[in-house]
Amino acid sequence: MPRLLATVLSAVFHPLLVPLYLFYIVCYQLPGVAAHPVLPGRGLVLALVAAGTLGLPGLGTALLVWLGYADSVELRQRRQRTAPLLLAALSFGATAALLHQSQQPDSLLFQMMAGMTLAVLLTLLITLRWKISAHGVGMGGAFGLLLLLNFGGAAGAPGAWWLVGGAVLAAAVSHARLVLDAHTPAQVWAGLALGLGVALGIGAVSAL
Repeated sequence: MPRLLATVLSAVFHPLLVPLYLFYIVCYQLPGVAAHPVLPGRGLVLALVAAGTLGLPGLGTALLVWLGYADSVELRQRRQRTAPLLLAALSFGATAALLHQSQQPDSLLFQMMAGMTLAVLLTLLITLRWKISAHGVGMGGAFGLLLLLNFGGAAGAPGAWWLVGGAVLAAAVSHARLVLDAHTPAQVWAGLALGLGVALGIGAVSAL
């Protein structure tokens, strides 16, 4: 894989962007899996998720770079990832709380956000000692969610295509991180396993 393509994949499927993609898929591409809100109101859910998972964490990371805490927004050094991950965990958690308190959104949307928050928290804890791949966590979690939606049957035929696409993208992004020397294979595999495990775990608990 050329380094340019690896760079593009890493940027387009940055861990802060993946939640927004997943909520878009669930709300607009697989609308049958979530009963509420009805289609016209889903833009508000997407806006809330965009602000909580991309806007605030992204601005916070940019501020940390500007203040000299980190060399760049890529956060290649493990120790530089602690504060941005903590900020992301707080922002993700606040977004999950807002979705939970609202009477309109489907419980699936809250469960998705809660799972993402847990994944970020675990990534933060692991990063204190070891540089696990956050890209791997995001892509593993995305694949796990799509897998669960297909198991439930509500996703229908479109869900199968999204599942195949998720698997291909997870593999491509993981390879891209290796091409860029951002992680070792063990760090990438650990990230994928963590994201997949959290997604399947949340699904199992919600099914009880």
